[in-house]
Amino acid sequence: MGLYLISVCAEDWFTEGEDGWGETATALNHELRRQGLPPYESVPEEADFVRGSRQSFEEKMVPSMDGFVALCRAHLSREDEETFYGWTVLVPFSLDETIRLPLGSGYAEASTVVAGAPQVLAIAERLAAAIGLPAETPRMCHNLDLTMWFMDGAAKRLAAARPGPWSDDLDAAFYVALMLRAAQHSVRRGCPMAYS
Repeated sequence: MGLYLISVCAEDWFTEGEDGWGETATALNHELRRQGLPPYESVPEEADFVRGSRQSFEEKMVPSMDGFVALCRAHLSREDEETFYGWTVLVPFSLDETIRLPLGSGYAEASTVVAGAPQVLAIAERLAAAIGLPAETPRMCHNLDLTMWFMDGAAKRLAAARPGPWSDDLDAAFYVALMLRAAQHSVRRGCPMAYS
């Protein structure tokens, strides 16, 4: 089991009930309309799983987040921290500020916090540059590729051969890479991301 960060296809996004995000989609569109913004309805359909296709995203939240939170506090404003990792749903368009919906989720019982992927991406790029995240960090994240790279030894081997700020805390580097790749995927595919 555990917590996963996944891309959400149209069928799941608009499905009501325990297996979908329909309640979230409806509440978000209501709030977007209230703010004078267009509703978010152009969610892509589910794509067939083909390795390297870049159509889906799935990574597991395995390591401790303590070092990551400390890294964020050292490099980000409180507002940027909230935007960067305080969300429960990421959408592929810009939001002036996060939107808090009065809906519980599997990740947060009290509310669902929606952030814009372009804002998260900009912060992730800054943090990735600050720690010197290596170019070898996997870009395809649809079958735990990023999780396995960090957990199964490839990152440790690269850190031994080419140490740097990124290798000081591989758990923190994992979460920087996770947020970076999730935001990139959301923007590229035009899909929401959510914790499952």
